[in-house]
Amino acid sequence: MEFIQEIKIPKERVAILIGKKGFIKKSLQSNLNVKLLINSLTGLVTISGEENLKVYEAKNVIQAIARGFNPDIAVTLLDEDNIFESIDISEYSNNSRNKLLRLKSRAIGREGKAREIIEKLTDTNIRIYGKTISIIGNVSNVPIARKGIEHLLRGSKHANVYYWIEQQEKLYK
Repeated sequence: MEFIQEIKIPKERVAILIGKKGFIKKSLQSNLNVKLLINSLTGLVTISGEENLKVYEAKNVIQAIARGFNPDIAVTLLDEDNIFESIDISEYSNNSRNKLLRLKSRAIGREGKAREIIEKLTDTNIRIYGKTISIIGNVSNVPIARKGIEHLLRGSKHANVYYWIEQQEKLYK
């Protein structure tokens, strides 16, 4: 029995998914025993394989690459202790383009400091791409990073969010 999943990725991320001389695509195919059909004109990726779990894992990695992650970070999702989550910023912006840009700026921080601090405090990787903020990390750390980012998007002060994250880390470690 063959399992098939499709995912549409931004056209500008197709080359990253394929990699130099097809290295990333070939690596995913051989490591997960799946076949990838990539339409570079539409960004549609068809994943097929005999094991549903492997097809699902490939879809997760491809989705992470599509959301702005470097393939080296995206493949860490193959470790069962790591998860991927995405926050839709437009849910916080009331469909206002200006508010969306302001919220992205809050999450990034001056010279990328806010994103960097949250990454360090939670030992996660965070990417802000398009209308999403995506997180990859350990299953226990990602929810803390997510809540911290959601606090920022709701208007909490950066220092308060960092303090809250530090308190969560102390509680759960």
